[in-house]
Amino acid sequence: MARRADPVADYMQARVADADGDVTTAIAGYARALAARPADATVALRAYREALAAGDIPLATRAAAVLRDQPGAPADLALLPLALAAARNDAAGAEAATQSLARTPLSVMVPALRAWIAYSRGGNPSAPIIAANVGSTPVAQRLAAETAALLQIAMGDVQGGLRGVQALRETGSPVDLRLSAAQLLFGTGHPDEARALLAGDDPALAALRQGSPAKPTLAYGVSRLLARVAGDLVDQDVAPLSIALTRTALVASPANDRARLLLAQALAGEDATDQALATLDAVPASSPFASTAIAARISILARADRTADALALARRDAERADAGPAAWQLYADQLTTAGNNAEAARWYRRIAEAQPAAWNAWLQYGGALEQAGDWPAARAALKKAVALAPAEPLALNYLGYAQAERRVDVPASIAMLQRAHAAKPDDASIADSLGWALFVNGDTARALPLIERAAEAEPTNAEIAEHLGDVYWALGRRYEARYAWRAAALTAPAQDAAALATRIAQGPPAR
Repeated sequence: MARRADPVADYMQARVADADGDVTTAIAGYARALAARPADATVALRAYREALAAGDIPLATRAAAVLRDQPGAPADLALLPLALAAARNDAAGAEAATQSLARTPLSVMVPALRAWIAYSRGGNPSAPIIAANVGSTPVAQRLAAETAALLQIAMGDVQGGLRGVQALRETGSPVDLRLSAAQLLFGTGHPDEARALLAGDDPALAALRQGSPAKPTLAYGVSRLLARVAGDLVDQDVAPLSIALTRTALVASPANDRARLLLAQALAGEDATDQALATLDAVPASSPFASTAIAARISILARADRTADALALARRDAERADAGPAAWQLYADQLTTAGNNAEAARWYRRIAEAQPAAWNAWLQYGGALEQAGDWPAARAALKKAVALAPAEPLALNYLGYAQAERRVDVPASIAMLQRAHAAKPDDASIADSLGWALFVNGDTARALPLIERAAEAEPTNAEIAEHLGDVYWALGRRYEARYAWRAAALTAPAQDAAALATRIAQGPPAR
């Protein structure tokens, strides 16, 4: 017997699946609901969003057609026709979509898009770039300037393009600009210049240095621009827009693995874990971003509380014969999160031995040893970190506090912490460390204002609140001490609850 259509039930089931991050079930429900109610803007909007998340472009196109003439239509609605037009090298179609974007907050992309369209037609892309500098927002001007540098490379003015890239790097352009410029340089026969842009130890940069050419097609330009804007939104709470940008970047150019990584991250932010992992499955092992995709998969698994899966994948990656410090780091970090500090220390040691001049490698190795309870070895590693970076506040703070906490060489610890505090006077953790070292050295008067200011700056930091309570108690201010410890108990880890309860009832233990 055929299933009887019930668009309301389909829609509600899809909403439930949507909330649970079950993209597959949600997309099926929204598709049935839209088929039954093809003019319903509410259903169409949900279908449009879920279709982009799932990569169901026919459904997204159907839903977008319903929404296009509706009041309050999504600002990103024109991204899909833009991407489809770019994919087929349809400059007229891309221009029509760009004209629609010009009436939305995404108009910041319009000058850059028009430059790519002009170039694809064989014209001069300078006019849209010049127009961006007259009356446009700083964001539009920035995107246009980046596009101008890339198009200079595409048109053969390699040195002019590189000067533009360098100028933009000096004012904070993201790594995407370097990646795009390098791809075009490889594609236009300038490998040495490309590799010079890709300097660095990041595995993706190292892989890209092997050669990752791109041709400056309309599809490439549009895809690159959409992913570039999405990259700026990574840390903002705008997942639907990030998904729209990255999905349409992939529609324009399915080879854009940078966009695929950003899409997976946005999907994970919406708790669509399975869809995020499926997105990463599409990154081939031969991609320069393959190692980055593995790291992203581990992060997504950990975020979804699939700790065992994250740890197992990180271990397999670290134990590869050709694995290096990046993979070891990822595994050690996962071990630390899981509380296995002794095993983490073993992997951090490999990093330190492979990079003996890296102070931060010795710092994290020493930190893991300290957490594992091996203080003598930890102190030696931490002293190595300080010797390598005697002005680095993080290293000074860690060693200084760890020694003061154990009443080891407290005067020298205070001196280290004073140097750290002078370098970063607004860092609450360092101020607390210095205050605590002064307190254990008997200088309560100087300790109190430092720890009070630290507690004001970080009122939810349980350790600082506990320290503040101890200082108040030593000064005979018992009511304030208990108040500070109660504040600490609100945010302290569960394993510290009993000790804080004892403090509140009886005061701090004798030292």
